[in-house]
Amino acid sequence: MVAATDLIIFLAGAAVSLGASYVLVTRLERIGERLGLSEGLLGVLAALAGDAPEITAAVAALSMHQNKVGAGVIIGSNVFNLAALLGLGAVVAGRIALHRRVVLLGGVVGAWMAVVCLVMVLGLVPAGVALAGALAALIPYLIVLGASRARLARIPLARRWAAWLAEAVSEEEAELEEVIHPAHGRARDVAVAGAMLVVVVAASVAMERAATRLGAHFSIPPIIIGGVVLAAVTSLPNSVAAVYLAARGRGAAMLSTTLNSNALNVTAGLLVPATITGLGAPSGQADLIALWYLALTLVALAFAYRDSGMTRITGALIIGAYLVFLGSLWIVAHSAEPGLAGSVVPLAVVVACSAVGLARRRQRLR
Repeated sequence: MVAATDLIIFLAGAAVSLGASYVLVTRLERIGERLGLSEGLLGVLAALAGDAPEITAAVAALSMHQNKVGAGVIIGSNVFNLAALLGLGAVVAGRIALHRRVVLLGGVVGAWMAVVCLVMVLGLVPAGVALAGALAALIPYLIVLGASRARLARIPLARRWAAWLAEAVSEEEAELEEVIHPAHGRARDVAVAGAMLVVVVAASVAMERAATRLGAHFSIPPIIIGGVVLAAVTSLPNSVAAVYLAARGRGAAMLSTTLNSNALNVTAGLLVPATITGLGAPSGQADLIALWYLALTLVALAFAYRDSGMTRITGALIIGAYLVFLGSLWIVAHSAEPGLAGSVVPLAVVVACSAVGLARRRQRLR
């Protein structure tokens, strides 16, 4: 009876949280439009609002010292985003064309966030140091996105680099403009956004608590509850939106959306609370998810840059890699002493296959 009640709470919390986060996204976009934010910053604001369920669930878990669940939600959600937004979006669309400057601009920040996440999870640096490292990349990136061409030209960089940044920001905004069409915000939108934020927080906390109790009741490892169940459920709205846009040939913004979402997840959902409450001793299971997060990020960026977009084959590769990730995590979570065969070897195989695919295409181009 208790398990049935928790299941109802989990499903209800997920539905309410995800529905409220959608309303929150639309209202914050309108507020951003009223404030005159650039398309790039509007995209970041939308990504942050869309990430509210997973960030809240992770913070709730970390505040209760359920570190495996908390870290699993954020890092697992980032891995899921790569598979669902980029991989599935490319499979549905057949091909998603991207500007190489956009891949580099967002890719450098996205890859750096994955590195910072891994280093912190491994226990190589304190959470506070990792947070400083993340902000050192994220803050300049946000400043660049919000700057006009005239302001970018005044940045103390070589003229060539300043011009490159201006072109990259323009191309990213052109991609985001296809999917962001907010109405002009009003005072009412501020009130609705505030109310929806409260609803998202309350519903996400209830969802996380219920999921944790269900995991304990059915003896499901915490890393599976966080890194697979909660990670996937909290990321569903973004995934559905990505597939919807890709099916209509408007998936060019998915790379920026994915990378921005992942960067904000790591910063707000993992590094900030870990700096306050700590992350506990390093966990081999969390380390494994962080390794997959970094590896899949680099693989996706490499293919996106080489092909100036995402092809159906690349999307299928990323989805296949995610399925291998799930199998590897399941083996590690249920093994008392997981060996290389269940943890590192699957990841190495995926990376090797990706490297072969990249090398073969280069040979064909020659």
